Amino acid sequence: MPTSHRILFSLGKAAGAVMLAISLALGSSATADNHEAEANDAWLPSLITESPQEGFALAITLSQKGVANTQPDAEIRKQQRPEYAQDPDSLIAISHVIATHFQTVAAANDYWRE
Repeated sequence: MPTSHRILFSLGKAAGAVMLAISLALGSSATADNHEAEANDAWLPSLITESPQEGFALAITLSQKGVANTQPDAEIRKQQRPEYAQDPDSLIAISHVIATHFQTVAAANDYWRE
């Protein structure tokens, strides 16, 4: 494999590991614990919200649900939390994940224009 491809592959693996850590960081134990109870419920009937603030809260929920689906074991998430909870790069990446979800919600709401 050419050197440039090896570097990109290594960066991709590192980015994947960071994204996994970020996803795990997003899952709060309360949301994750409720995940099993909500597994059969339709928890996302719509992306439409009344305000940007509600849209941002929905973006956080989307991120948390992604974590709970990726790692359904709440105990494992709790065990891994100290590894990334103090990492500024992980916290910045978490903000990026939420911002991406917020962009989706904002677009679905026509950016709250009437």
